[in-house]
Amino acid sequence: MDLPSLRMFQAVAEARSVTRAAERLHRVQSNVTARVLGLERELGVKLFQRQPRGMVPTPAGNVLLDYTRRLLALAEEAGRAAREAEGSGGPFTLGSMETTAAVRLPGALAALQRELPRATVTLRTGPSRDLVREVLAGRVDAALVAGQVDHPDLASERLYSETLVAVTARARRRLRPLGEPVLLAFRSGCSYRARAEEWLRREGSPSFQVMELGTLEGILGCVAVGMGLTVLPRAVVERPPYRRGIRAHPLPPEFADAPTCLVRRRNAHPLRAVVALAEILRRQD
Repeated sequence: MDLPSLRMFQAVAEARSVTRAAERLHRVQSNVTARVLGLERELGVKLFQRQPRGMVPTPAGNVLLDYTRRLLALAEEAGRAAREAEGSGGPFTLGSMETTAAVRLPGALAALQRELPRATVTLRTGPSRDLVREVLAGRVDAALVAGQVDHPDLASERLYSETLVAVTARARRRLRPLGEPVLLAFRSGCSYRARAEEWLRREGSPSFQVMELGTLEGILGCVAVGMGLTVLPRAVVERPPYRRGIRAHPLPPEFADAPTCLVRRRNAHPLRAVVALAEILRRQD
């Protein structure tokens, strides 16, 4: 089971079509078909069923697909680790919460580039829950998430703590009484959203509404015009680009303290660029 054959098998399984897989891989269809048939002969099992909706993996195909994703991710990781052995860093993929990417990462990545000029990052943002899944699946090398992560396959390292605040329009001088507020937040899986929902329920507002927005700018823009409130790190709302038209209100200590942790796969080679970035973020706190 060589890696090129596994890549072609994965492409067919994900595209549900030899034609689309060949286009994605820039290969001729006959080559892709021959590779898949070769895998079936080698393993002695049928990997696909032809159905009206396309090439659907058989139970054996789904098992192989899971292993294929892990094998290809490991092969990519091995190549990066070997190149990184020269000591100058290399490319890596980092997951981050939207707020962290907006406030903490620009300066940290600039410092990383000065320290390791060949360390280049591909950044993916999302809620903490989704980022943890991305790390487990091997699609990102490490991720910055809110709170410690307890998983046997992951190592979690606390870097610093954020102080969360409730954010309203500037015209609102007092946070309470809350009434039946609208919570402006990222999609489900965001740790700050979960913290805000728990706080609102404790404050006696069980019937609050949630309005999901995809960007930090969108959330703060809606807050500034009085559409609702949100909960974000104080470091975000104090930044000049974001603080116009809004007001920060302190939260009780049990809701305010939010550690940011770096998570990575426990058995993965610790990339020098990731280690260096973690140290830079820790120094910035």
